[in-house]
Amino acid sequence: MNNPINLKKRDSMNLFLLRRYHAQGTNGEVYYNGQLVCKTIELPWRLNRRGVSCIPEGSYQLRRRVTPERGPHVEVLNVRNRSHILFHPGNDVFQDLQGCIAPVSHHVSAGVGSMSREALRCFELLVMPDLEEGKEVWLHVVDEQEF
Repeated sequence: MNNPINLKKRDSMNLFLLRRYHAQGTNGEVYYNGQLVCKTIELPWRLNRRGVSCIPEGSYQLRRRVTPERGPHVEVLNVRNRSHILFHPGNDVFQDLQGCIAPVSHHVSAGVGSMSREALRCFELLVMPDLEEGKEVWLHVVDEQEF
């Protein structure tokens, strides 16, 4: 497993996703420089199986990706045995996600959030300028109890 605390470069942006695991979903909070950026929801941990599990804990580089369907968005790179892990809107893990990460403004319950589009905008306002300038942005995913 990757070491989530090992900062890749001092001049890169380092975000921390602190997770809480539940049977019905994984709730988290993204921090930058100790400040809360947004909350997140993801699928429950199911051994990294595609389409039904959140991604493993570890450190991942983020990149700006553009598609005709979604336009510019943020992708999580180098997830073991997975691809196309994106940050995108969603308020219910079982209705809106297949392994991606949905920023939310509030946690309603395990795997359920609210105001996802607003939270995604806040997240993208922070990371997109650095990604567009070619700077490295890292997401360190950890269990909040081990952080």
